[in-house]
Amino acid sequence: MRLEKCWFCSSTIYPGHGIQFVRNDAKIFRFCRSKCHKNFKMKRNPRKVKWTKAYRRLHGKDVTQDSTFKFERKHNRPERYDRNVTENTLKAIKKIDKVRVAREARHHAMRMKGTKAIEQREAVKELEQSIHMIKAPKALQPKPSLPLPKIKVKVSQPQAKDNMQK
Repeated sequence: MRLEKCWFCSSTIYPGHGIQFVRNDAKIFRFCRSKCHKNFKMKRNPRKVKWTKAYRRLHGKDVTQDSTFKFERKHNRPERYDRNVTENTLKAIKKIDKVRVAREARHHAMRMKGTKAIEQREAVKELEQSIHMIKAPKALQPKPSLPLPKIKVKVSQPQAKDNMQK
């Protein structure tokens, strides 16, 4: 069974499926479906059409072309380990986990510390802006202090003149 690749989208074409287009210069183009054939006839570039594999490869979206997979394939063979090295590695992993948890807790505490102050400032600002909605207008006016009882004091004028003359 011969499996071909679609010229436009690079998907597999199984026997008995797809369309074949032969140009005047005897170049053969195989398409998996009419969608690819129509796009080819409209002279669209497969590297600019988002659903094609060419676009995905060009823009780094294709997971199968990731270089880390090649690295894993190369180093996918068992190695001999020294017991002491393995033991030290496991101890280090435990320490790293403790450090990671502590850092994460510290990070969350710092983030929350800043937000509490910000929220409080925003609440005070909002309260100042809309205090008129909470209190009645008369309550906002300054309260006069208690009225002092009116006491009439009689001042004799002759004494005042006498004091001035002295």
